[in-house]
Amino acid sequence: MKVGGEHFRTIWLKPGNDRVVQLIDQRFLPHQFVIEDISTVTQMATAIQEMHVRGAGLIGASAGYGMYLAVLETADTAAATADFDRQLADAAAQLKDTRPTAVNLTWAIERIRAGLAVKQTLAVQEKVTLALCIAKQIAAEDEENCRMIGQHGLSLIEQIARRKNGQPVNVLTHCNAGWLAFVDYGSALAPIYAAHDRGLPVHVWVDETRPRSQGSKLTAWELGQHGVPHTIIADSAGGHLMQHGEVDLVIVGSDRTTCTGDVANKIGTYLKALAAQDNGVPFYVALPSSSFDWTIRDGSEIPIEERDAEELKNVEGWRDGQTVEVRVAPEESPAANYGFDVTPRRLVTGLITERGICKADEKSILELFPEHAS
Repeated sequence: MKVGGEHFRTIWLKPGNDRVVQLIDQRFLPHQFVIEDISTVTQMATAIQEMHVRGAGLIGASAGYGMYLAVLETADTAAATADFDRQLADAAAQLKDTRPTAVNLTWAIERIRAGLAVKQTLAVQEKVTLALCIAKQIAAEDEENCRMIGQHGLSLIEQIARRKNGQPVNVLTHCNAGWLAFVDYGSALAPIYAAHDRGLPVHVWVDETRPRSQGSKLTAWELGQHGVPHTIIADSAGGHLMQHGEVDLVIVGSDRTTCTGDVANKIGTYLKALAAQDNGVPFYVALPSSSFDWTIRDGSEIPIEERDAEELKNVEGWRDGQTVEVRVAPEESPAANYGFDVTPRRLVTGLITERGICKADEKSILELFPEHAS
């Protein structure tokens, strides 16, 4: 995607220095565009936990590059193979502790560990090269998978556009599942970008997505950068818009989806699915295959992250050229800040993946991904 006319991924190696990973620090958007240098696994763990980077695909890619940095650090200090393995295991545990709900995190970490495990006889520098190769593969696959999600999801928007005879297709989305949440293109927004680039009239209702406002800060910003018409709404306004026929389609992302089709996504997604069902609005979930958890059959098994209450009791804003934080809740009142909820498969019209669109049930999912059938 382009920022000010220049193409960016969300994460990349620093040109001329492959010991440094660069990323877009999303905490400063939409008011400042800041690139952060990451050179240690601890810095990457902090970036993931404190949401310098966020979003299922980008968390996975960041974890992959974090493991590469861990291999670099371990190669500099490990005196023996046993030391190397122990330090790498410690780094993996440190990264896994950052965000428990997004399955892409563990998937990427274990992919690099498995790749190194089958090459135990490699020299240390060769392990560094291999870890970097796998990290790059994870990022490249995420980008391509999201591009394909866009192409498959485009057909849904095209069908509605034909029925509307030139009137804009109104898509509602929740949180940010655009290119900022992945390496590029995005999941839920990828079909919207594909439709816009095809010349189809499309308009996006952007949920603000409290408490961190990923919708009003990030989704609105990237849609604006791409020239896509959009309107920010309060999280509680979606049902009203659906009742009045102002939403043709809901597309959201996923941080973890079971092999049977239950979907964990940003808190508030479940309520949108309920409203969509009540008003006959199609509700789709866009996700790359890396966001499936093939080991979990029921959404109740998905760990739900509970974040710091301060995120809920405070709000951030922009004033006089700097970010300021103010308290909006009583100091003494406790707060529960759940990061995600689970939408049952019965409320999901379909899943948009890099291999095509399927129903949210085990049989349909495994028809697209037969290699995961037991």
